[in-house]
Amino acid sequence: MYFHGTEVRQKALALLRGGAKNADVARQLNVPNGTIGYWKHEDRAKRGVCPGRVHARCPRCDDVLDEQAYAYLLGLYLGDGHIIQSKALRAPSLSITCSAAWPGLMDECEKAMRAVLPRNTPCRVRRKGCFDVKVYSKHLWCLFPQHGAGRKHERKIALAHWQQVIVDAYPWDFIRGLIHSDGCRLTNWTTRVVAGVKKRYEYPRYFFTNKSDDIRELFTDTLDKLGITWTHCTRDGNPYNISVARKADVALMDQHVGPKY
Repeated sequence: MYFHGTEVRQKALALLRGGAKNADVARQLNVPNGTIGYWKHEDRAKRGVCPGRVHARCPRCDDVLDEQAYAYLLGLYLGDGHIIQSKALRAPSLSITCSAAWPGLMDECEKAMRAVLPRNTPCRVRRKGCFDVKVYSKHLWCLFPQHGAGRKHERKIALAHWQQVIVDAYPWDFIRGLIHSDGCRLTNWTTRVVAGVKKRYEYPRYFFTNKSDDIRELFTDTLDKLGITWTHCTRDGNPYNISVARKADVALMDQHVGPKY
């Protein structure tokens, strides 16, 4: 076993702190590479600069949260998102499920995740016919207090006061997130008799469908604040659908929301 004096160790640490690579320091001082690595780790630990040991700043509590991006991401989460805590990983993950037919939606989702969690990198996990756009962070519990056991429509969903303030400031981004996750823009048709002739009449409308009474109410409350007329549609006995069909309101939705792509 070889023992290296304090002088050699101090020279090594001086070189390492100056940016020298472990292998170069090991060759220069004729010290095993593993020893150099151990010295470097111990030195970093004493100075409190070990990688991964610096307190990860919460984007809401410690930094300035991108509230506009958050309003959109919140809508996506309430629609088609879920948070899970993996047994294998220390940080929970936020997953937004997006159809493979909507690459633009996945891009927008990733963009929002990067804006809200600038220190974390989103990824895409392929599933049959869709992708999960995911991001891992220990601060998801703080950002999305609606998380909990079971499905969202089986438990109470309510916004925290600070979330409601953000939604009130960026209502269209919230509506856009909800529509992009659990809504659509489509063309309906009906027939009318004009001058004795039956004619086909087409018109666009927006639908938002969600099993949660609370989430539908968050959607309609925000529409009310924006002055958008909506109707509750019951299909097969289930009151899960909200419709926006008035021409002026659809035009406004087109301007601020637009279809998924």
